Amino acid sequence: MRDDPMPPPAGTPTQGEADRTQMLPPAGTPDQGEADRTQMLPPAGTPNQGEADCTQMLEVRGLRAGYGEVDVLRGVDLDVRPGELVALVGANGAGKSTLLKCISGLLPPTAGTIRLGGESIAGAPPARIVRLGVAHVPEGRQVFGRLSVADNLLLGAYGRLRQLTRAEVAARIEEVCRTFPALSGRLADEASLLSGGQQQMLAIARGLMARPRLLLLDEPSLGLAPVLVAEIFEVLRRLRRAGVGLLLVEQNARLSLAIADRGYVLETGRGVLSGSGTQLLRAPEVIHRYLGVAATRVDAPDGVTAGLTERLRSVLGGGPGRTAGGGRRTIPETAGGDPR
Repeated sequence: MRDDPMPPPAGTPTQGEADRTQMLPPAGTPDQGEADRTQMLPPAGTPNQGEADCTQMLEVRGLRAGYGEVDVLRGVDLDVRPGELVALVGANGAGKSTLLKCISGLLPPTAGTIRLGGESIAGAPPARIVRLGVAHVPEGRQVFGRLSVADNLLLGAYGRLRQLTRAEVAARIEEVCRTFPALSGRLADEASLLSGGQQQMLAIARGLMARPRLLLLDEPSLGLAPVLVAEIFEVLRRLRRAGVGLLLVEQNARLSLAIADRGYVLETGRGVLSGSGTQLLRAPEVIHRYLGVAATRVDAPDGVTAGLTERLRSVLGGGPGRTAGGGRRTIPETAGGDPR
C-alpha cells in the first residue's frame, strides 16, 4: 500500500490536498500494470473470460426490482457482449433507468440474476461492482458542482486510489482530457461553471477514470446540440473498438436504434421485443409506439434527425448492415457491409 497523498494533475490548485488523502477506501485487489496503459481499456486482471468467442459480458435474467411496494422491473432478460452497443428503448416509466441502477448496485433487485463475466453481482455493493469493471454515467450528469473538475475526476477513480501512484492518477486524468480536450483547461474550475455539454463530458470522463469494461449511459445526449452529441458518440466508438461493452438509454429512440448493434424494448418493466437495431427500427410496434411516424416512412425521418443519425452511424464505424453479436445479421439497408 502506498502512503503518497493523491495529487491532482499539474496546474490544479493544491488547496484541500490534505483533505483528499482521507478520501480513500479500504485496500483492495492491486491493479497491476497500470503505468503501462495508454488506452481506455478495461482494468488488467479483471475477469473477462469469453471475449474472444463473444460470450456474454453482462447477463441479466428474470430481473425484478422496485421502490417500496411499487414493482418497476418485472422479469427482464438482457445480454451485452464485449465491444457491443446495446440500446434500451421504452416510454418514461418503463424501467430503463431502474435497470441501470440495479446493474450498478444502486438499487438491489428483489429477484433474478445479474452476472458480469460469469460472476454474480446482483445486490453487490456499488464499490465492488465498480472494481469489477462497471461504470454508470447517470441521467442529468450528476456532477459535483462545488468541486473542481479535477476533484470530480478523482472521484471517478475513488475505488482504486490506494493502489495508484501519483503518476498513475495524473496519467488517467491526462488520458481523459485527451479524450475530452475541452476539460483540459478547466481542471481548476468548479464543475458548476461548465456548460451543459462540458458537464456531460465530465460525467463520462469521471466514469472512464475507473477504466471500465462495461459502461452504462443514461440519456447522454439530453439537452445537447447535435455537434456535441456527435463528439460524445465518437468517444463511444473508440471505447467499443477497445472492447468495452456499452448499454445505452437514450431519449431519441430512432437515433439509439439506428446506431446500436442490438436493442431491447421495455414496457411496464418487461422486455417485449429484442433484436438488432435495424430490426427494431423497422418493427411496426416500435414505429407506432416510439417513433411516431408512419410505417411506410420509417427510413425518412425529419432532416435534423436523419442528418445526425447518418453522422453517428459513420462515427460508430458501421451501418445497420453490420453483423450483430451471436452471428445474427441485421437487415441491410444499403449494399455492402462495414466491418468494425
